[in-house]
Amino acid sequence: MEDEREFIVTPWEVRGEVDYDKLIREFGTMPINDDLLNRIKKHTNDLHPFLRRKIFFSHRDFDWILDKYENNEKFFLYTGRGPSGHTHLGHLIPWIFTKYLQDKFDTELYFQMTDDEKFLHNPELSLNETINYAYDNALDVIALGFDPKKTFIFLDTEYMKTIYKIAIQFSKHVTFSTVKAAFGFNSSTNIGMIFFPSIQAAPCFFPSVLKGKNIPCLIPAAIDQSVYWRVARDVAPKLGFYKPAEIHSKFFPSLMKGGKMSASEPESAIFTTDSLEQAERKVKNAFTGGQATIKEQKEKGGNPEICPVYFYDYFLFDFDDKSLSETYNNCKNGCLLCGEHKERLAKSVKDFLSDHQKKREKAKNIIDKFILRD
Repeated sequence: MEDEREFIVTPWEVRGEVDYDKLIREFGTMPINDDLLNRIKKHTNDLHPFLRRKIFFSHRDFDWILDKYENNEKFFLYTGRGPSGHTHLGHLIPWIFTKYLQDKFDTELYFQMTDDEKFLHNPELSLNETINYAYDNALDVIALGFDPKKTFIFLDTEYMKTIYKIAIQFSKHVTFSTVKAAFGFNSSTNIGMIFFPSIQAAPCFFPSVLKGKNIPCLIPAAIDQSVYWRVARDVAPKLGFYKPAEIHSKFFPSLMKGGKMSASEPESAIFTTDSLEQAERKVKNAFTGGQATIKEQKEKGGNPEICPVYFYDYFLFDFDDKSLSETYNNCKNGCLLCGEHKERLAKSVKDFLSDHQKKREKAKNIIDKFILRD
């Protein structure tokens, strides 16, 4: 979709300053309100900062998921990654929240690596490259600490025997006019992409098929993927399955002015494979909401509402609400200079990467515990 301010949100592109309230209206989702947060807190005892700060802001049927859970009907989690390159920090946001849900609700997770879609969609990527990226990205998932007994990572190209039986039943109920309207496909779209929505829908029903009973599905993901689940929700009752529920995150901001962090713009993103020196350089070169000079900054203050350095703290690097509020106020009143804030953030980013990369290296020894193959 594109509005008068020219922001675009599709499964393959996010551009411009996103109006999340407009997305809720256009996508037909529900905002996460205080009543829902209170229900979640009854089961989790504490709210994840992503919920407190409205980073996860929208849902479809999450209240229904809680109804089922409160009636002793467990749900499972499904999310994934399109492996078109290395993982950046923005990709981690839904996965960190997914782990929180797994821990708090004791759930299984099915994690799809859509190596086929990225090959089909991107003419510059070979299938071998997307497969290799899938295994590389899986290390980042594992490094976050998911339970290997309850976490199942699969590549579409390696789990197709199981996927296809479900996808082919799903596809029988989806016309070309439906996917054309939903995804913008046209006569030049390759037929692999036209069929792919059936493949991405299939994991919504994996446990129901594998275990022989209907099991509710909850999908934590960035909201750009929601169009896939809208189609899946339309078809699910025709196959005798529950409609998958969704909970949506906002996009991690770019280090540059406006927009989201993007793998296609390396300077806008910090990747989990970046060296500590690369990460520090990117932070030091980031756009800020500060004034042109130190004198002006102290006199007029900065603008944290447009500052990626502040938003990095907001999203990932300062989960202490009191500390974050102090950062905001000190920026606003000119007490915190942009250079000082960048120095502080650079240290936080380097500490995070150093720890994550050690866990990532260890993940290489246990990856086979997570991978599903036919």
